[in-house]
Amino acid sequence: MDTITHIVLGACIAEAIAGKQLGKKVLLIGALAQNIPDIDFVASSWLPTASDLLAHRGFTHSFLFLALVAPPLAWLSRRLFPNGLSYRKWLFFWAVQIFIHDFIDAFNVYGTGWFEPFSHYRVCFNSMFVADPLFSIWPAIALLMLAVLKGRNRARKTLALTALSLSCAYLLLGLVFKSTINETVANNLADQHTAYKRYFTTPTPLNNLLWYVVAENDAGYFIGYRSIFDNSEKIKFHYVARNSGLLAPYQTRKDVDDLIRFSQGYYTTDLRHDTLTFNDLRFGEIAGWPEPGPSFVFHYYVQYPDDNKMIVQRGRFAKWDRSVYKAFVKTILNN
Repeated sequence: MDTITHIVLGACIAEAIAGKQLGKKVLLIGALAQNIPDIDFVASSWLPTASDLLAHRGFTHSFLFLALVAPPLAWLSRRLFPNGLSYRKWLFFWAVQIFIHDFIDAFNVYGTGWFEPFSHYRVCFNSMFVADPLFSIWPAIALLMLAVLKGRNRARKTLALTALSLSCAYLLLGLVFKSTINETVANNLADQHTAYKRYFTTPTPLNNLLWYVVAENDAGYFIGYRSIFDNSEKIKFHYVARNSGLLAPYQTRKDVDDLIRFSQGYYTTDLRHDTLTFNDLRFGEIAGWPEPGPSFVFHYYVQYPDDNKMIVQRGRFAKWDRSVYKAFVKTILNN
């Protein structure tokens, strides 16, 4: 999830656990604690882009990392705030903050390395966009109110818990929506006699109402969109070829191998402006609802590895103007 979401969540979690003992300063401690796993961002200062993609949400988002860092952080916190919490409660505090960070990060397509370094498998539930205002708004409002309320106000813990409960309910709602969408997609692929090996669904930007669908066959992908308000039986798919043969001259390069691994095999290649481009389909198309691809948010210039910055989201809101936004809302509302 985005940094702001982790900050507001961390503050509310901290208030619920230790607000009574530590007062308002717990909000800042919680905001910092919730972002501890993202310390891996420092790797981007020396790692090549493709390697950094795998490093992020890797070991520092694992259960082993949690087990290693929670005890010394609890010991340090106990030393810094001797009149606050016991060591055991500080240990609980840090473990919960880091676990919640790792847990909610697994709900979007990037994936999270819970089991590093023993397994490189990335856990991803694909049920929430990386930044979803309807998930983050409740703890954000609560944090603003907590900053104003007096430190000993009895309503503070109730406020924090209410905000966290609303975010949790939204998280669960996303899983319900995903289950419904998945059932519809499977039925559509069968009804349209579309042969496929696997498929995935994930929300489009900033919501969990409109879903992006990708079904893979031997040579490429069927891509479509489905709103939870859509009552039509048929999903309109367009086909994009994988073109994996274009990577043949570069198949021994480490960055290409890292990209294929990172994409979990959901990739295409194309020649964009005479430049070989690797596209990770999981991050969606660039405004695909009014104008179907193949133009993807995540695009890596294979021939120019040094020209790949902000790669995960750099095409996210390209081409978004009033007409694209109107089409986006219209597609969600299915009218």
